[in-house]
Amino acid sequence: MAATLTISEPVARPSATQTPSEDAAKSARVLLLNTLAFAVCFAAWMMYGVLITFLVEKNVFSWSKSQMGVLIGTPVLTGAVMRLPVGMLCDRYGGRIVYFILMLAAAIPMFLVTFAQHYLHFLLAGLGFGLAGASFAAGVAYTSVWFPQKRIGTALGIFGLGNAGAAATAMFAPLVLQRLTATDLDRWRVLPQIYAGLLVVMAAHFWLFTFTKKIEGGGNASPLRRLDPLRRVRVWRFGLYYAFFFGGFVALSQWLIPYYVNVYTMPVATAGFLTAMFSLPSGLIRAVGGWM
Repeated sequence: MAATLTISEPVARPSATQTPSEDAAKSARVLLLNTLAFAVCFAAWMMYGVLITFLVEKNVFSWSKSQMGVLIGTPVLTGAVMRLPVGMLCDRYGGRIVYFILMLAAAIPMFLVTFAQHYLHFLLAGLGFGLAGASFAAGVAYTSVWFPQKRIGTALGIFGLGNAGAAATAMFAPLVLQRLTATDLDRWRVLPQIYAGLLVVMAAHFWLFTFTKKIEGGGNASPLRRLDPLRRVRVWRFGLYYAFFFGGFVALSQWLIPYYVNVYTMPVATAGFLTAMFSLPSGLIRAVGGWM
């Protein structure tokens, strides 16, 4: 008789001593910190849109528009490519530990931007801190195990509010740069230090005040078996939709700033404010979409 292999979906193991109110409180705390962590990661992920535009506008570096485009797009590329392996790691080890390590890992190359002197330095650092963009995969995985199926849409919609991190960077990073470089233009190097510090502080708070959700069967499947969903056409179809819609959002969140500066000769701060007006509604509408 042929044996059949059944792989069950990971199921959270409830605690025998935990009351429903305690579980709800933990779920709410996890969702709050998950959302804040995603906002910080998203803000860090979008930093180059402001910083690279500022450096070129102030003639700190004389890069062409195509070189700017590569630098601005590099972190986005890393974040997009790494979402699949990060999601697989979450299935294997759980979202909490993966999310924590991801923030710390992104903070290191972010801090190294401080020492960048040449184009290649910025390119390599961008490839590194682009890991922050993969936080979406970790956050979705970690949020999902804390809520029942009937509430998961609302929970993930609230988590999606972290998209507002793009608006935060667009609005406040130019003002911070303006203040930092008022007397010394080279003090732009403090900005990536601030972002690196935020990532480390957020990672510490996330680890200290969240909980590990025990998963049964989460580590049983082989890496190849975890890729089974890629055989389904609808996965690729929805991925294509996501590439157009979310990819367009990320592209505009990055490129509207240099566009406003180059075409309308706006100050970076004004361009950032207008870009934030584009980015902010995305986070707000995600919560509504999740609830619907």
